[in-house]
Amino acid sequence: MGEYKRILLAVDLADESNIVGERAIQLARLFDAELHVVHVVEPLSLVYGGDIPMDLSSVQDQIQEQAKSSLDEFCEGAGVLEAHRYLIFGRPETEIHRIATAADIDAIIVGSHGRHGLALLLGSTANGVLHGASCDVLAVRVGPGAHRRAD
Repeated sequence: MGEYKRILLAVDLADESNIVGERAIQLARLFDAELHVVHVVEPLSLVYGGDIPMDLSSVQDQIQEQAKSSLDEFCEGAGVLEAHRYLIFGRPETEIHRIATAADIDAIIVGSHGRHGLALLLGSTANGVLHGASCDVLAVRVGPGAHRRAD
């Protein structure tokens, strides 16, 4: 494994993001690397399809405001510089790859729920990031069934 100089943590800002964030902070400290954090908000038109018979722009604005506030709070707690915080709208896998390329990232860290069956067939963000990344990807197991070691 080469030395990591820039690490990108992709978070969904759920409670489990703290677990994934701890791993990213540990890795960044180990390599004395810059830590970057990205949160991608999927536009409601992508999530629910383009045939929604109402204007969702005010809802989308509220989602963006909440995401910005949550991302800033998360990053301040992790000591991430404001210049290394990214709040983006789009498809998570695509935008994570774009940021990783633009910021010359050496490793991407994502949370993985380890889904099985139909959920696995439908894919996940972690799976999409893994298969399209041009750098190392670390998937941190979160959720039910994730094993935690006692420190």
